[in-house]
Amino acid sequence: MSASSYPALAPDGDGWRLTEESTEVVFDLATVRVLGATRLYEDADLRAAVREATDGALDQPWRFCFATQLSFQPPLTPGIGPASLFPTVVSSARREFADDLRERGFRNVERGRGERMRTRNGSRTRLTRYEATFPLPDVLDGDLDLPADAEVTVEGWLSVWLDDGQFRLAGGVYPTDGLDAVASGVADDPGSYRNELLSVLRSA
Repeated sequence: MSASSYPALAPDGDGWRLTEESTEVVFDLATVRVLGATRLYEDADLRAAVREATDGALDQPWRFCFATQLSFQPPLTPGIGPASLFPTVVSSARREFADDLRERGFRNVERGRGERMRTRNGSRTRLTRYEATFPLPDVLDGDLDLPADAEVTVEGWLSVWLDDGQFRLAGGVYPTDGLDAVASGVADDPGSYRNELLSVLRSA
């Protein structure tokens, strides 16, 4: 798959960095494999601030966003339109998004309400909200005086839509509470984070 197959995604603001461009099998359906060409960005400034405050104990993306363009291998036959696969793709994408959060060390991953939104080019997209937690004492191992149940809570959104007959996915995660307990000067700003992410999803 050529670089031109990657979806456009460019978050506004300082600190964002493109960290990955990849093409891989994202899930398998009954008769086809679904390939995803993905661009992943992270808030590198936020990651650096937390890493420095914890002497490297917490070094991972805390705020990130991505966009993926899907293709099918083999290509869909003329009798099967992309719209007929939409419910299956949405279900698979939701499962993969939650699994990715767990692989990143988040726990208590829960899917919340769904919403609808239009992208800037007029496509209708389906949004799904997620919540998860990251337990701090397990990682910091007593380096800070934290209660046993201290955690960072995060919120994520996943968007799935059809654009000119092609499936697109976009989503992201941001902290809502808890980082300020381990990183002095790092303020949780979930309202701004949410608005910025949804703006990115509309433009993806």
